[in-house]
Amino acid sequence: MNLQVQGGSLKSSKAFRWTVGVGAGAMVAMGLVLLFLLTQATDNRDLYERNYALLFGLNVAVAALLLLVIGWIALRLALRLRRGRFGSRLLVKLAAIFALVGLLPGLTIYVVSYQFVARSIESWFDVEVEGALAAGLNLGRVTLETMAVDLGNKTRQAASQLSETPDATAGLALERLREQLAASDVVLWSASGQLIASAGESRFMLQPERPSVQQLRSARTQRVVTQIEGLEEVVPGGNGELTARSTPPGASGKPGAPDPAAAAVPSPEKPRVKAIAVVNNPNVSVLGDTRFLQVTQMLPATLVANAIAVQEANREYQERALARGGLRRMYIGTLTLSLFLAVFGAVLLAVLLGNQLAKPLLLLAEGVRQVAQGDLTPKAALQSKDELGGLTRSFADMTQQLADARSAVQQSMSQVDAARDNLQTILDNLTAGVIVLDVRGRIQSSNPGATRILRVPLAAWHGRFLGEVPGLETFAREVQAQFANFLSDAHSELQSENAPHAQEQWQQSFELNAAMPGSPDNAITLIARGAKMSGTEEFLLVFDDVSEMVSAQRAQAWGEVARRLAHEIKNPLTPIQLSAERLEMKLAGKVAEPERLLLAKSVKTIVDQVDAMKRLVNEFRDYARLPAAELKPIDLNALVGDVMQLYASDNAVVPVHTDLGAHVPLILGDAEQLRQVIHNLVQNAQDAHAGKDGGAVTIKTDYSETSRRVRLSVRDRGTGFPPHILKRAFEPYVTTKIKGTGLGLAVVKKIADEHGARVDISNRLADGVVQGAQVSLSFAVAA
Repeated sequence: MNLQVQGGSLKSSKAFRWTVGVGAGAMVAMGLVLLFLLTQATDNRDLYERNYALLFGLNVAVAALLLLVIGWIALRLALRLRRGRFGSRLLVKLAAIFALVGLLPGLTIYVVSYQFVARSIESWFDVEVEGALAAGLNLGRVTLETMAVDLGNKTRQAASQLSETPDATAGLALERLREQLAASDVVLWSASGQLIASAGESRFMLQPERPSVQQLRSARTQRVVTQIEGLEEVVPGGNGELTARSTPPGASGKPGAPDPAAAAVPSPEKPRVKAIAVVNNPNVSVLGDTRFLQVTQMLPATLVANAIAVQEANREYQERALARGGLRRMYIGTLTLSLFLAVFGAVLLAVLLGNQLAKPLLLLAEGVRQVAQGDLTPKAALQSKDELGGLTRSFADMTQQLADARSAVQQSMSQVDAARDNLQTILDNLTAGVIVLDVRGRIQSSNPGATRILRVPLAAWHGRFLGEVPGLETFAREVQAQFANFLSDAHSELQSENAPHAQEQWQQSFELNAAMPGSPDNAITLIARGAKMSGTEEFLLVFDDVSEMVSAQRAQAWGEVARRLAHEIKNPLTPIQLSAERLEMKLAGKVAEPERLLLAKSVKTIVDQVDAMKRLVNEFRDYARLPAAELKPIDLNALVGDVMQLYASDNAVVPVHTDLGAHVPLILGDAEQLRQVIHNLVQNAQDAHAGKDGGAVTIKTDYSETSRRVRLSVRDRGTGFPPHILKRAFEPYVTTKIKGTGLGLAVVKKIADEHGARVDISNRLADGVVQGAQVSLSFAVAA
C-alpha cells in the first residue's frame, strides 16, 4: 500500500514538474520575443507595426489564460479556506508571499522603465537637432546646386568653342573638352536628337540615352540647362526653375530608405550632373540645324553619401516627430505586455511553488492528525531528494513501525481477550459461585453461578458492599471475619519459621437465607473458600451450594435409620400384640368386672399402639425401600385427571381445583411414583386447612418454552410453613402435624430426585402476610 501511495506521489510530482517546465518555457519564449521586438523597434518599426496587433492579441490571450488559471487557483484556495481544510491558511500565506515577491519588483521595474522610455522618447525630438538636420540638408542642396551651376557655365563656354567646329572633326574636339572638363561623358546632338559625336562612356553604347524634347526645347530657350540624376532630390535648373527626377525603384532594399553604406551607388544610374547647352553655328542659315552639347560629370561618392544620409535622417526625423505618440504607445505597450506576462507568470509560479513547498508540510500535518486520531494506515511519502521529502519518508516509516507495533499489541491483546473470554466462559459455566471483593468488602465482579446460588442479581450490586445486598448481611460479615483471620494468620506465619508452609486459603461452611426481598424464605448451605489474589489488593471468594448434597446425605441417613428401625422394631411388635391379646383372653373370665374393664382397656391400648408402630415401621420401610423409577413418556395432565377422581367434591374434605395448562408436552416419569407424589402433596395441602374455613387446594400445570420444562404446582390457603420447618421441609420426620410422620415431603423429594426434577417449596405472601404454601416440581420434556 505504501509503495502504491509513493508511486502515485511520484507520478504527481513528475506531472507537476513537467507542467511547470512547459509553462516556464512558454513564458520565457514570449518574453524573449517581446524583448527582441522591443530592441528591433527603432530600426524596423514597420515590421513591428505590421505585427503589433497580432502580438498584442497573443499577449492578451496568454495573459487571460494565466489570469483564468490564477483565478481558478484562488477560487480553490478560497473554497479550501472556507471549508476549514487543514493547511489552507499556510497555502494562502505562501502564495501571497511569493506573489508579492514577484509583483513588487516587477511593478518597480515597470514604473522606472515607463519613466525612462517616456523621457527618452521626448529627448529624441529637440529644436537643436531639428535645426542641425535642416542646416545639413540646406548645405547639401547648396553644394549640389553650386556644382550644377559651375558645370552649366563650363558647358556653355565649351559650346561656344564648338560653334565653328564641323561635324566631321567634332569627335576630337569633344575628347579634348572631356579632358578639360574632367567629365565622364561628352555628346554632341543634333536638333532632331541624332548623335553627331561623343567622347567617353556613350561611345561604347549602341543606343545612348537621348535628351528629351522638353530638355532640348529648354536648352534652346535658356541656352543651357543642368540636371542632377541618380539622387531622390530636387535640384535647381539653369534658369532658377526646379527640375525633378526620381530615383528608379529598387535603389535599395526598401523603398524610400537607401542604405548609407551603398550611397555611392544608390541606383544602376550613378549620381551625376548633366548640362545641355546650345552650340551656335555662324555658318548655318536660319533654316540650318541647331546642335546641342551634353556634358555629364560624376558626383563625388562622399558628397553623395553624406547628402543622402542627411536627407534620410531629416525625413525619418520628421516622420517620427509626427508619429511621436505612436512611438510612445509602441514602447509602452510592449513594456506593459511584458509586465503583464511577467506578473501573471510570477503569480502563477508563486501559487505553484508555494503549493509545492507546502505540500510536504501539509502531508506531514495530515499524517500527524491521522496518527493522533489512531489511524496508522500507510502514509503517502514524497520521492524528492530534499530534506522535506526525506522527512515525509521518515514519517511514513515511523507510522508503519507504529502500525506494526500496534498490530503486534492488538494480536497480544486479542490473545489476552481470548484467554479472558475463555476464562469468563469457564466462570459463567461453573456451578460454583465466584465473587471478587476489594479489601473493604466491595463487590468487584461475579459470575452467573454466584447469582444462581445466592438468588440475587449480583451484577446490579457491583461496586457496592456485599453486606448491602438484602439477605446477605450475616454472610458478608462472616466472610469479612474469615478474610481478616486469614490475613492475620498468614502474616503471623510469615514471621515464623514455617513461612514456606503458610496457609494459602481458608474454607468454611455457611448456612444463610439467600432469598430476594419479597420472595419466600429458603435456607441454603454453602461451602466457601477464600484467598488473596496475587499482585492486587482484592480477594477471591468461591462457594458451592451443598444444600442438596446435605439433604441427600440426610435422606440417606434417614433411609438407613428407617431400614434399621423397621428391622429392629417390627420383630417384637407382633409378639407384644399377641401376648397382650392372649393375656386378655386368659384373664377375661377370672377377674372381677372392674379389673376386666381395666384389662380390656389396657390390652386395646397396647394393640392400638402396636398397630401405630407397625404403620410407622411400614412407612420407614417404604421410604427406605423406594424402588427405582421407570421413566416413560407420560401425559402429566392426564395423570392429574386420574388422581383427581379420588378427590371429587363428595369425597374431598377440602375442595381441590385444577388449572391445567394447554399444550403441555409429555414428560419422562414413573406414573405410580408420580401418583404418590400428587397424593402426598394434596393430602399435605388439605391437612394445612385443618380448623380453617374457606380453604381450597389448586393443582396447576404449565409449560415454559424458554427452559423447555413442565411445572407441577400444588397450592393451598393454609397457615404456611414455619421458618424452621421451611429450611428442612424435605428431611424425614420433619412435620407440623400431631399425628404425622414427616415422611411425605421426604418421599416427594426422593421421587423428584429419581425423575431429575427440581422441587421448590415456599410460602405464598400477600402484602407481607403468609396466605398459604406452594410446592412445585419442574420436569424435563420427553425428547
